[in-house]
Amino acid sequence: MVSAARDEIRAAVAARYADLARAAQAGQAITDGDPDAGCCAPGYPDAGGLPEAAVRASLGCGNPVAIADLRPGETVLDLGSGGGIDVLLSARRVGPAGQAYGLDMTQEMLDLARANARAAGAENVEFLRGQIEAIPLPDGSVDVIISNCVINLSTDRPAVFAESFRVLRPGGRLGISDILAEDRLTAAERFERGAQAGCIAGAPSFAEYRDGLARAGFTSITITPARQAGDGVHSAIIRAVKP
Repeated sequence: MVSAARDEIRAAVAARYADLARAAQAGQAITDGDPDAGCCAPGYPDAGGLPEAAVRASLGCGNPVAIADLRPGETVLDLGSGGGIDVLLSARRVGPAGQAYGLDMTQEMLDLARANARAAGAENVEFLRGQIEAIPLPDGSVDVIISNCVINLSTDRPAVFAESFRVLRPGGRLGISDILAEDRLTAAERFERGAQAGCIAGAPSFAEYRDGLARAGFTSITITPARQAGDGVHSAIIRAVKP
């Protein structure tokens, strides 16, 4: 993908999520993609007590906090943290001895997330502005990376996987929810059907995702379809480990 096209898609993603953040702050019900396409998260059974705006701004396709099996004392990073629901849930699970970071490129989402953290009284959280292709954290500083229906939006997924590998400690792990397309679909079909599920950059294929993680150095890679989000498109659970 040429640089101009990447910049155009990135700008479109930022503009859309800025609008969604403003809507959430205004108390509006928001959704991303076609609500009839099965693209949205089935809900969080453990979201009780979180600020309403954090729950309202949940735009994911799964529950990566549960997928990642977070443990007390761990440091966790959420790629594309949006309104902060997954960061706040992570902070609960890792406890006061742990740390939960959220990374987002959209200032409006960061403002919303920080307000939600204050409302929740969460002290072991920090929201960072930046791009998931260039994570602003040191090498080997994170135990777990989570992400909820965001990596599909990147125009440089190999960079996302490489950066994730870099910031994880040896033995660190990924727990991701994302929208993926069946390998049988053409690139044009993945783009069209992915867009219906909110994936501006097109839904990556199962093989592309698996190969990208492997090339970055990850092992123990598993990709499990969870819910259908369109013809040949699924929300999926992705797990991997840094040796």
